[in-house]
Amino acid sequence: MKNKIVVGIATLLVGFLLGGIAFYLLGEYAGRQRGYVPAVVPNVPKQVIETSKAFTEIARSVSPAVVNISTTKVMKREASPFLEDPFFDFFSPFREFRAPKKWKEQSLGSGVIVSPDGYIITNNHVVEQADEVRVTLLDTRSFKAKVIGADPKTDVAVVKIEARDLPTIRWGDSDKLQVGEFVLAIGNPFGLSHTVTMGIISAVGRANVGIADYEDFIQTDAAINPGNSGGPLVNIRGELIGINTAIFSKSGGYQGIGFAVPANMVRLVMDQLEQKGKVTRGWLGVTIQELTPELSQKFGLGNGKGALVGDVAKGSPAEKAGIRRGDIILEYNGKQVSDVGNLRNMVAQSRVGSEAKVTILRGAKEYAFSIVIAELPKDVADVTPDNAPGDSAEEGLAGLSVMELTKEGARQLGLHKEERGVVVLRVEAGSNAEDAGIRKGDVIQEIDRKKVETLDDYNRISAGIKGGETVLLFINRGGKRFYVTLRTS
Repeated sequence: MKNKIVVGIATLLVGFLLGGIAFYLLGEYAGRQRGYVPAVVPNVPKQVIETSKAFTEIARSVSPAVVNISTTKVMKREASPFLEDPFFDFFSPFREFRAPKKWKEQSLGSGVIVSPDGYIITNNHVVEQADEVRVTLLDTRSFKAKVIGADPKTDVAVVKIEARDLPTIRWGDSDKLQVGEFVLAIGNPFGLSHTVTMGIISAVGRANVGIADYEDFIQTDAAINPGNSGGPLVNIRGELIGINTAIFSKSGGYQGIGFAVPANMVRLVMDQLEQKGKVTRGWLGVTIQELTPELSQKFGLGNGKGALVGDVAKGSPAEKAGIRRGDIILEYNGKQVSDVGNLRNMVAQSRVGSEAKVTILRGAKEYAFSIVIAELPKDVADVTPDNAPGDSAEEGLAGLSVMELTKEGARQLGLHKEERGVVVLRVEAGSNAEDAGIRKGDVIQEIDRKKVETLDDYNRISAGIKGGETVLLFINRGGKRFYVTLRTS
């Protein structure tokens, strides 16, 4: 009996085994018939694997130096004056509204440790007007931070925590950056601590973005979002090449365009904030403007590179050195001047008291000058007149109505009483003058490099201009002087 049972069990086991083998073989055959193939391990090139490991290593080495910065600001709102009236004492439920109401606003940003003793770089807008700044490290340690200094003109700030032997990041040379280089952005977007994104450098030297007064931004497509502000942008060597500052976005989130302040600019600002608590900037004493194709043609410049001197301040370093209105600055300390923003940044970063070598184009000749850099005065500002005298107008160049500038008119326009020229009273809508940017209240002081001091000068010179010509006007707008090209009808 026992033998029969054993034989039966053995037969069942053998049957199961043979059935399993048959099922597997039939499945393989059916899969091949349907085009299925067994999974295989991909043959990834060694170079790709090494590249992936390299990015991992960069993130691993840099992340400990990246911090989370949280700020708290106490907001106050005064109660309505009506609630201070004794009449409202009858309404006890409203008594609490008689005192000023307070509440706290909190915001998050990022920063990067640049010294073992606790100095941290971030953005000015991250810590601006904060009542309390708190820094949290990767190891979750939290410190109350002190703002050492801030520079709104570049949106850079320095804060410090009381700690020792902190992990730091190495400085890179942002002047050597090339478009197309790989970069990593690290920060705390939307409060998500130590997020790493990768991209390339999309452009360098971005200015006129409207974010800060002094702009020389690195543009990148590495994902940057709210909360990334103040965090580092690093190259493939793990070096700090920029501080993530802003994004271009219509939605408020990442759209492929982010901006970072170059590390070299950040370092100059940081050194001054540490040493002096403020930033001093160099000053030449010239008003400069961009060279349009029309202006380049008028001044005999072929490539359009450089900055046109629209005015020279009295007693300024530029005047003392011999720079004149109408000069075109081509080089500054041996570096080519590409545009106004480029020159402005180079001058601002020059040490006060140092000597700068400036190459200019005057007429058809180049001249070299040595200029001792002064400190940028605090009262340097652009003034635009709000009104102009309203007497009778004289028709001259097409689209413009002008009158001779009187001493009273100069006073109303915020000009010195000895200024001469003709003031624009009306600019015809849709005219070439309007397209050129001429405004009511502008004072024309030159036409094609010829002085205009009286209305007779204006009429005499403009009468000799033929239709279809492009004329060069020198404009004084509330004390700001510059050149404009105007094509006559």
